[in-house]
Amino acid sequence: MRTIRGLEAYPPDAGPSAVALGVFDGIHLGHRAILGRAVELARERGVGALACTFDPHPIEVLQPGRAPLPITTLADRLALIGATGIATTVVIAFTRAVAALEPELFVERVLVGALKARDVVVGFNHRFGRGARGDARLLEVLGPRLGFGVHVIPPTTVGDVTVSSSEIRAALQRGDLAVASQLLGRDYTAGGEVVHGAGRGRALGFPTANIRTELPLPLPSGVYAARADIGSAVYPAVINVGVRPTFGESASTVEAHLLDFTGDLYGRRMRLIFLLRLRGERKFPSLEALRTQIATDVATARQLV
Repeated sequence: MRTIRGLEAYPPDAGPSAVALGVFDGIHLGHRAILGRAVELARERGVGALACTFDPHPIEVLQPGRAPLPITTLADRLALIGATGIATTVVIAFTRAVAALEPELFVERVLVGALKARDVVVGFNHRFGRGARGDARLLEVLGPRLGFGVHVIPPTTVGDVTVSSSEIRAALQRGDLAVASQLLGRDYTAGGEVVHGAGRGRALGFPTANIRTELPLPLPSGVYAARADIGSAVYPAVINVGVRPTFGESASTVEAHLLDFTGDLYGRRMRLIFLLRLRGERKFPSLEALRTQIATDVATARQLV
């Protein structure tokens, strides 16, 4: 997939397109329905399959105090968009100037003028433009006038839950990885670099890799069964997210103990695939009690993973 950052970099001689429009944080099942429909339309029409997204999240700019934790990094979002069959993604830097653009002008200048949209695909609740006045209804009014088809994707549901980034975020924040994975359509993952830590895990007999994650994790403190992808192989893992209260610390860390692994990981990138929250984080009366509990966690993770 080709990624174009900024409308100014979009080729003026590019051909017509079927455009999927949205922020797409998480690329969940609902997002994939939108992106997949754009791919289908592009094939039917013989035009380019294109996604138009924004970075940062609009709420980060307009109401930073209320901004949600992102589910995915921009790099992961782009990779997941590409996996749907989208040929090109245009990333528009979201600024207050972009937010102030009247929705009619956004459609005329961006979707039709720059991206040459012949079809526009949006989710049922997508909003855009000044005052968030732009919506599917406005697109349906403008489409016939400006020469593009409008395709509104209805809610995607899993059981009785409507799939949305906010529902996924809520499931992650309560540690319910099973629900989060159902709504995402895949396991929740997070990546980062392995950095030096205090070495306490090794002293306990369970060496850990300290991960400086690319994003804050929207997870409660606790111990998780997971898989750790280091590029050359994937290992079962036990991950501790929290402040290590037994040692009287206050800074939150992410530590991964890889089962059946030996070697040096410092400076390498690791992707953590979270599967199940085993327990909450708690303070133990002694290092021996902590060691015993870690051994139990490892045995449980080995059976699960």
